[in-house]
Amino acid sequence: MKAGYVVMVIVGTLLAVSGIGLLAGGVAVATVAAQQGRDGFLTTPSSSFSVASYAITSPNLTTESDSGTGTSTQAGSGGMPSGLATVMLEATSVRGTGVFIGIAPRAEVERYLASVAHCELTSVNSTPFRTEYREVPGSRRPARPGSQTWWTVAASGPGTQRLVWPVVSGDWAVVVMNADATQGVDVEARAGVRSGLFVPAAVALLLGGGLLLVAGVLLVVFGALGLGRRDSAQGPDDHDGAVGTTGTAGAMGAAGAMGTVAATGPSGPVYPARLEGTLQPDVSRGLWLVKWILIFPHVVVLFFLWFATLVTTIVAGFAILFTARYPLALFTFNVGVLRWSWRVGFYAHSALGTDRYPPFTLAPADYPADLDIDYPERLSRGLVLVKWWLLAIPQILIVSALTSTPTPRYTIGDTTYSTTTGVSLLGLLVLIAGLMLLFTGHYRQSLFDFILGIDRWVFRVVVHTGLFRDDYPPFRLDQGGTETGAPDRGNGRGC
Repeated sequence: MKAGYVVMVIVGTLLAVSGIGLLAGGVAVATVAAQQGRDGFLTTPSSSFSVASYAITSPNLTTESDSGTGTSTQAGSGGMPSGLATVMLEATSVRGTGVFIGIAPRAEVERYLASVAHCELTSVNSTPFRTEYREVPGSRRPARPGSQTWWTVAASGPGTQRLVWPVVSGDWAVVVMNADATQGVDVEARAGVRSGLFVPAAVALLLGGGLLLVAGVLLVVFGALGLGRRDSAQGPDDHDGAVGTTGTAGAMGAAGAMGTVAATGPSGPVYPARLEGTLQPDVSRGLWLVKWILIFPHVVVLFFLWFATLVTTIVAGFAILFTARYPLALFTFNVGVLRWSWRVGFYAHSALGTDRYPPFTLAPADYPADLDIDYPERLSRGLVLVKWWLLAIPQILIVSALTSTPTPRYTIGDTTYSTTTGVSLLGLLVLIAGLMLLFTGHYRQSLFDFILGIDRWVFRVVVHTGLFRDDYPPFRLDQGGTETGAPDRGNGRGC
């Protein structure tokens, strides 16, 4: 693989992933801005706060101004930038008596509540709703809070009381009490925030994310095209003749006609996409226990390649929709990614069929696992809209049953939880094969053939949903390392 094209795929993937992250952040911020109420506040649900002491106080709220720029930044626990937001607090006494809410400098609040029993709110959990307090002991009864003149902003009286406070620099505290300064504070309260930064922040994130995504996608596509052209430019003497890995002339000859199958075997038509693997006789007893560590370099590479495959498959879908053709270079690249993935799976987790380390290449190689797809001369314009999801539903359900792990659900109170446990059928069979190797040093050929049959079924569904072929995958388990009735590979040409 040429280094320049590889760098384009890697950089493009990083840019595109960053762009997607920024776009997601922009959508989230825009949603927050849109959810601000008619009065412009984004509010929490009303919740109950109850203590037996004289007052509920907030944690330390500190905002500091940057003297060099005049702007304010957060400092301390629970802080908020000064000058960038407006806070709203609203409280209603559950007992029907008057309620007081106020914000003041923390030093004034500490002097007012010195030797007064009160509770500092330390934690609020939303699901399920739960509050935690730090109790501050005391024996003195405080004066009525409404009679104090040092409150920065306050509201007091019967019914629902509300205050609005533009955040400014300082060390602040929020206090909730009964208006008559009696013990036992029991209120329903909610908070809200309003900021003029939501809209410009959302616009900036969306624009920045969009630009990064477009730049990343372009780099990925051009990189994939370059890598695909290098492989497709190799002649039939270099590869085994399956289209998508040979030159353009070989591609057209191997395809035949769209929608046809390559050959007929004893169990039915041979699907024009072939997954093969040969069980090696010298497979180690215990190496499979660490193969998942050994393949880490491949996992890193495949992360970038599979992102590129996702992008190029979307591009190919539009190309098929308008031209009825899958661009050969993209086809070759995506087949190479599938081939690479199959080699890694055959080595480490999908078959355990060999101890030979997979090669770092998209092209066919001298390796006991291989994968080929016949290049279609034409594809249906209409099927491209539905074959990857609607038509594939029966196959996806079967593949899910073969490869998915159980996900039990349980409910505690009003909350439903789910967790993934156990292993899939394919994972269980591979685990059994590994344990047989570990304790007996032998891998039963019949078990290997059955595992390869499941792998082959999964691969065929990927081929169909990945837009490579219009041929619908057969509902059968073709076992064995090679495809029965597959075309001869020795003549250097496809079927």
